[in-house]
Amino acid sequence: MQAAGILPLDVAGWLVQFWIALGVAGLLLQRSPQLITRFIFPLSALVSLLLAATGLWALAVPANIMVLPLGLPDLPFHLRLDPLSGFFLILLGGASFGVSLYSAGYFKSMAGGTLGLLCLEYHLFLVGMTLVLLADDAYMFMVAWETMALSSYFLVTTDHYIPDIRKAGYLYLLIAHVGAIAILLCFGVMQSGLGIAAYTFDAMRDAPLTPFWSSVAFLLALFGFGAKAGVLPMHVWLPEAHPAAPSPVSALMSGVMLKTAIYGILRVTFDLLPTQLWWWGVLALGLGLITAVFGVMFAAVQGDMKRLLAYSSIENIGLLLVGIGLTIIFHVYGKDTLAALALIATLYHSLNHAMFKSLLFIGTGSILHATGERNMGRLGGLIHRMPWAAALMLVGVLAISGLPPLNGFVSEWLMLQAFLLSPGLPNNYINMLVPVAAAVIALAAALAAYVMVKFYGVIFLGQPREKALEHAHDAGTWECIGMGWLALACAVLGLAPVMVVGQLDQVSQMLLGTHLGNAANDWVFLAPMDTERASYSPLYFLLAVLGVMLMTSVLVRRFYHGRLRRSPPWDCGFPAQTPRMQDSAEGFGQPIRRIFEPFFQIERDVPSPFDTHPRYHGQTEDRLWYILYLPIKHITEKLAALAGLLQHGRIHLYLTYTFVTLIVLLVFV
Repeated sequence: MQAAGILPLDVAGWLVQFWIALGVAGLLLQRSPQLITRFIFPLSALVSLLLAATGLWALAVPANIMVLPLGLPDLPFHLRLDPLSGFFLILLGGASFGVSLYSAGYFKSMAGGTLGLLCLEYHLFLVGMTLVLLADDAYMFMVAWETMALSSYFLVTTDHYIPDIRKAGYLYLLIAHVGAIAILLCFGVMQSGLGIAAYTFDAMRDAPLTPFWSSVAFLLALFGFGAKAGVLPMHVWLPEAHPAAPSPVSALMSGVMLKTAIYGILRVTFDLLPTQLWWWGVLALGLGLITAVFGVMFAAVQGDMKRLLAYSSIENIGLLLVGIGLTIIFHVYGKDTLAALALIATLYHSLNHAMFKSLLFIGTGSILHATGERNMGRLGGLIHRMPWAAALMLVGVLAISGLPPLNGFVSEWLMLQAFLLSPGLPNNYINMLVPVAAAVIALAAALAAYVMVKFYGVIFLGQPREKALEHAHDAGTWECIGMGWLALACAVLGLAPVMVVGQLDQVSQMLLGTHLGNAANDWVFLAPMDTERASYSPLYFLLAVLGVMLMTSVLVRRFYHGRLRRSPPWDCGFPAQTPRMQDSAEGFGQPIRRIFEPFFQIERDVPSPFDTHPRYHGQTEDRLWYILYLPIKHITEKLAALAGLLQHGRIHLYLTYTFVTLIVLLVFV
């Protein structure tokens, strides 16, 4: 029901304005940092929650359209809120609610001047992402996209006095703008030669594009949005920017900003382009598989907490691209139900990743605040010093590992069902690719669980590896509330998949013209096709786990004789156990490093057997950086040096250049 003529788009517009006001208020209150942390960030979290509710409202009503009295004289801004943008508003609002609450505690020790500026940039970042999802013309979209990119750049370089952070910010901004150029060219192609008047998305939907130009637009969109998402080989900014940014910013970038790129691919492919071709799906599927395996492979060998999570984000973006590719293939060949299943799995995993990855990133922020360390090799045993953070992050670790009954399992299970339930397709090569792709997805999921065992075990279990860890403190109240919200979201999304899929059906109906339907017939069982072929009940699974635990407890009490005997545990023949005897982050990743060694650029410093103070040092780097990006850097430097030869500082030479240019133009034009 739309009360008193108010539409969801109206509410979303008011919330955007309120975010801008909060950002400006934070800048004005920079002399009172306590007011910023105690009032501005909690109010921002409330706006996020209202935005998520607005997105949920948008799933149940027709698309809302608005023309703003802003922009250029003949190019006003257009806004649109439909089920696709509504879903991503739910994702943005749900994740940023927890992150903003967490930020109220995380930033309380920051200096007032820096905090005031950060508060403005933080809210402009949220506004930019929201307007990207609401934009209904190319002009508005690019303005919002650049607002998002520039504000996030300034957030990444918050500690700009550190040279490595400045380099990370520059790399991020460079790749972001290369991607933006590709997106702008994509919009230019979709205008189909109709001129500047066809800059609205409605005009692009009606443009008479041939299959060739549709393919050009798709490839530009895949490259441009892929650069923002971290798709191979445009991924290099992610492992550099996330360690540089404050942890709440890393959470928003990984959990939400990367999904705006997924939104862009879905919007262009299924909404703006008139047709899809089968090879688009194969390209997206193959690129997604390579990205997923690459990301999880590099995550397994990382020793830095935030770099590990950054590579894990690359892996999950690969999984989302696989889902998009599978959706295109099924849709082109008329397998509408399977296309809806693949799309819903992709959307579900986008929402899940936003929640558990945001939880893990802000959790690492609490660890960094408590210990001053990002290197996992210097941590350990923090479960005793940080029990709340350890318990809440355990939920995120189990969720990202794909273990039931949490949310990560549901979306990965749905995606595997889309592979396993696929019938024979008319293309024999795709029929051969589908089972191989399913096996690669299973491998990536298994390696992701391996990575999370390393992540959680090395940080929280065992003994502290450094004396300073004895003074570590648990997360504060605001921080625990923010993490608790995201952990609760992981549990609810895992225990109520039928209701979630029922809402996602609205997006499928909009983009594909069909819906899954059968999954919402029974509130207990989630069945992609029907319960006889495959079904999953998280409620029954949870009851079974609780029943086994209860039965075990009863049996132990019933048959245990009650006599106690205390003795030291078996020490494996090593009576003097020290933290150095624990498995380290480097040792945990050694098997992966050995197996996939050709893909790594490895530098080792191995001590001599006769060294009285031996120290081992190993560094694993991205080989693609040396193969692809360093040659581009060297070529650019040489071209810049050649261009510099033209600059002599003499006015008569510059006049000569101008004269020669005019002569050439007169002769050849």
